[in-house]
Amino acid sequence: MTVSPGPFGAFASSRPELSDRDFGRVANIARSAYGIQLEPQKKAMIQSRLTKRLRARGLADFSAYCALLETRGNDEQDHFISAITTNVTHFYREVHHFKQLQTEVLPPLVERARGGGRVRLWSAGCSTGPEPYSLAGSILKLFPEAGRKDIRILATDLDRDVLAKAEAATYDADQCDTPGPEWAAQVFEPSRGGGPRRIRREVAGLVSFQPVNLNGTWPMTGRFDVIMCRNVAIYFSREVQQKLWLRFAEVLAPGGHLFIGHSERLSGPATSVFEPCGITAYRKRA
Repeated sequence: MTVSPGPFGAFASSRPELSDRDFGRVANIARSAYGIQLEPQKKAMIQSRLTKRLRARGLADFSAYCALLETRGNDEQDHFISAITTNVTHFYREVHHFKQLQTEVLPPLVERARGGGRVRLWSAGCSTGPEPYSLAGSILKLFPEAGRKDIRILATDLDRDVLAKAEAATYDADQCDTPGPEWAAQVFEPSRGGGPRRIRREVAGLVSFQPVNLNGTWPMTGRFDVIMCRNVAIYFSREVQQKLWLRFAEVLAPGGHLFIGHSERLSGPATSVFEPCGITAYRKRA
């Protein structure tokens, strides 16, 4: 008896191998388009994650997949970047940053907004949204009327799938951990049992989401007072990181603050532009 291999042929009994040559092509696309550095030791992980994309596209091997990625005018690169990056985030992650914001950084910005001034914050690499919503909750704790003033948060990511989840402003119960109930009350509607929780309307109202490639053209105009880009630069080479720190400096107002991830450090020319002001927190020199 002959058994049909099914619509994906060899996928029924084995998975395609990612050759060194095709891994090099994948790594080159990640580096040239997004600045992401894929080290050889990540080859097995990349093969596992991208095999799902081969299935979705009905492709027999990685050579065909690479050819698709290298072809302009298709949407596969959006799925590609979602597959090769890890979106680990939670509300008030690295809580020391939010304590510093509430006690040192935000109070003078709130006073400026009260007086009619403009205040802008940027969550760069916002993933599914907990970081910008945590920023908004911190602002509203100090300034409940913030929504009626010119104070806004831009949240960006290059993965359109995670941005869609962020804009939905609804999280399963296991995604809603915070450092304590008082922190949860800053961002969530009151709990109604163990089901999904909604972001407070006034919190969501401070945040706008936009797809942005940090290694591409930035469409924003105007300067920011705070930039959070945490646990994103770890994907980049040292050279790309150093260029990114300088680009952040260009769009930060004098005295503005940059917060980066716990395993990241500023290096290169940017060290003459920023001064440390906390744990992985930096202030642009005036």
